Amino acid sequence: MRPRTLPAALTGLAAAAVIALAWPAMAEVVNLKAAMNAASEVPTNPSKGTGTLTATYDTASKKLSWKGSYSDLTGPATAAHFHSGEPGKNGPVAVPIAPATSPLEGSATLTDAQAADLLGGKWYVNVHTSANKGGEIRGQVTK
Repeated sequence: MRPRTLPAALTGLAAAAVIALAWPAMAEVVNLKAAMNAASEVPTNPSKGTGTLTATYDTASKKLSWKGSYSDLTGPATAAHFHSGEPGKNGPVAVPIAPATSPLEGSATLTDAQAADLLGGKWYVNVHTSANKGGEIRGQVTK
């Protein structure tokens, strides 16, 4: 290389490195699901109710979107929520689902901490009724 082209080549390499580092990380859409039943509740209950929920989480927009349904509850749903909690443990409400009527559908923008728990398997979905105020059916949200 001639002495004058070396600085130009190094400048070009430096510019390429800056562009590569500044390039945004590829967004990912994560598919999630939950199968809800009374046996997964803590404590369990004798309800014959069941339900399913599918969801997607977009890592770029931080948007969680869901659709679900349930049937055979002991009465009308009084509330539905995503809760923070590992299997077998109850936890606080993370995101309310409103209205709580079947079919369920909605979306929410999550915080980084909420997203970490969701993607780490530490969220569950819960449907509550008057007969089962703590939750009638529950399902852990998994990938």
